[in-house]
Amino acid sequence: MTQAIEDQSEAGEGRSGTAREQLQTLLVSGETVRALALQHRLYALLHRRHVAAATSGRFIFMSRPLLGGYQPFDVRWQDLKEARLTVGMFSATLTLGYSANLSDTAAGEGETRMLRASGLERAAAQALYRECQAQEQSWREKRRVRSIEEMRATAGGVQIATGIYPPTANDAAIEDRRSPPDSPAERLSKAKDMRDQGLITDAEFETIKARVIAGL
Repeated sequence: MTQAIEDQSEAGEGRSGTAREQLQTLLVSGETVRALALQHRLYALLHRRHVAAATSGRFIFMSRPLLGGYQPFDVRWQDLKEARLTVGMFSATLTLGYSANLSDTAAGEGETRMLRASGLERAAAQALYRECQAQEQSWREKRRVRSIEEMRATAGGVQIATGIYPPTANDAAIEDRRSPPDSPAERLSKAKDMRDQGLITDAEFETIKARVIAGL
């Protein structure tokens, strides 16, 4: 587990403590902070220092206006698409790409937006980046499995529950089959798209293809 790295200097200790106190007010029950990064002092000469944090469930960026208070923005780990880190001489910039659709189904993913946290202290930003990378890799595999399940449900009418995502209204619609099913051609087209994107293997594509053909 990535440990939180903060500004440990005497002057920075108070600012870090205040930032952590404000961050704690945003956490839900059971949520913990795994990494925390403040903006470098050079970026805080005219503004209050912004805060970026990785928790057990999301990425939180807190913009702290000069006159007080804070404006939080968060990205759920399941919506994270990519994380990039640029390290300079004095500071680092962490850039996150995330899905703006806030969908719990793989098929619901759409537009990718960017969140840029600049001027972060280097060591803390690197710890933050490692946590983002771990979450990105974990959820990429979960999305791949979910995509396979959705494709199998659409192509063959069989759904395998894994517990990766909580049940959604889309799951209920698949189970009771009240909506008209896709045509065989549409099912094969979706399966081919998934294979081309690397979401399923050639063997899995052939299995879906055989199931669709058998149902003709």
